[in-house]
Amino acid sequence: MKSLKKQRRIQVIALTVVALVVATGLIGYAMRDGINFFRSPSQVVAEPPAASEVFRIGGLVEEGSIVRGQGETVRFSVTDGGASVAVSYTGVLPDLFSENEGMVGTGRYVNGVFEATEILAKHDETYMPKEVVDALKEQGVYKEPEGS
Repeated sequence: MKSLKKQRRIQVIALTVVALVVATGLIGYAMRDGINFFRSPSQVVAEPPAASEVFRIGGLVEEGSIVRGQGETVRFSVTDGGASVAVSYTGVLPDLFSENEGMVGTGRYVNGVFEATEILAKHDETYMPKEVVDALKEQGVYKEPEGS
């Protein structure tokens, strides 16, 4: 009788462990495309990611770098003060997107050009994403907004 109870307990524990491993695997599989790491232009230049890796890049839009192509294609450079990365984006840019302003883009780095699928710009005069502020402070080019 005691042996049957012990055997049942071991079966329940084993089943629980298997269920936990399967659940963890399914969560990881579901999130594989939802996790995008942030990189500054200096990090991208120092260690270029694989062309298949989707990540976010952020910094300031370099002055004089915005070139509008045919249709909705726009090319520009993003910098953190230490390095610049060329960006290509096809789509409608946010209204507040402009030179010397902060931006964050999501996409892939292919053949030396960041091919963005999404561009985010500041949503008011003083906002800049934390990742961009940290990267700019690290390079020593961050300026505190006026009135802060």
